Amino acid sequence: MKVSLDLLRSFLAVHRTGSVTGAAHLLGLAQPTVTAQLRALEEAVGRPLFDRRPRGVAPTAAGDELARRVAEPLDRLDEVLAADPAEPYPRTVFLGGPAEFLAERVLPALAGLVADGLELRVTAGLPERLADDLAAARLDLAVTSVRPRRRGLTTEPLYDEEFALVAAPAWRDRLPTPVTPSALREVPLAAYAEEAPILRRWWRTVFDTRLTRTPDLVVADLRAVLGAVVAGAGASVLPTYLCDRHLASGELVALLRPAVPPLNTLFLATRPQAAGRREVQAVRRTLLAAAADW
Repeated sequence: MKVSLDLLRSFLAVHRTGSVTGAAHLLGLAQPTVTAQLRALEEAVGRPLFDRRPRGVAPTAAGDELARRVAEPLDRLDEVLAADPAEPYPRTVFLGGPAEFLAERVLPALAGLVADGLELRVTAGLPERLADDLAAARLDLAVTSVRPRRRGLTTEPLYDEEFALVAAPAWRDRLPTPVTPSALREVPLAAYAEEAPILRRWWRTVFDTRLTRTPDLVVADLRAVLGAVVAGAGASVLPTYLCDRHLASGELVALLRPAVPPLNTLFLATRPQAAGRREVQAVRRTLLAAAADW
């Protein structure tokens, strides 16, 4: 079987994105071109590589097998062709993640790479959007609070967030010890979303009960929630990486210290075709090394 690299690259893009449209966007080609290349490859191998569906395509067993065989060699070839041996970081790295974690942990960890010449473009977003941007090649790496379940993305654990119920010291003086859910009804609650997912999970995990009230303050940024709580607006559940300094200084207090605090794993996700690049590898290694000390 003799086929061109262009046919294989288009096939692999379709396999990774799950659609001809997504592959065309990824490759910078017209959709009819990718469709024609896919048909030509299927004719060459003598079997269908995808099942067409109302939304996108799904690989056949033959399609999955071909992708398994050609993905790594094509990614390595593209890396060799794109790399400039004289440049430690030949291309820009596009990175996404939660705004607060990017600001507090990720960007300080990557400052040395940027000082050494790495070009970095950073985008904040929620897990679903980050997964979309990774799949569409708008991002090379993403830190996400939900493991992406997308074909063509690889993930690994990065960091376990620990959460604490915190408030300004004046609120602790008004509450019994230990703090109970009923006593907290008198304390305003601040959250980053109307659904208050962090608060509700903490109530369910620590108090073994549902949080039935709505938050008194909603602002779509955990740093703003932190600022309001430090100023005395009420209580909130926040990741400790965000409020440790304020707890140490006494600006905030933990209203309750459970024996097993709630945790949430953050993942580092990437696209295989980007993972082999030197600059992407440098960012990945740096973040994993830094996370061991966070």
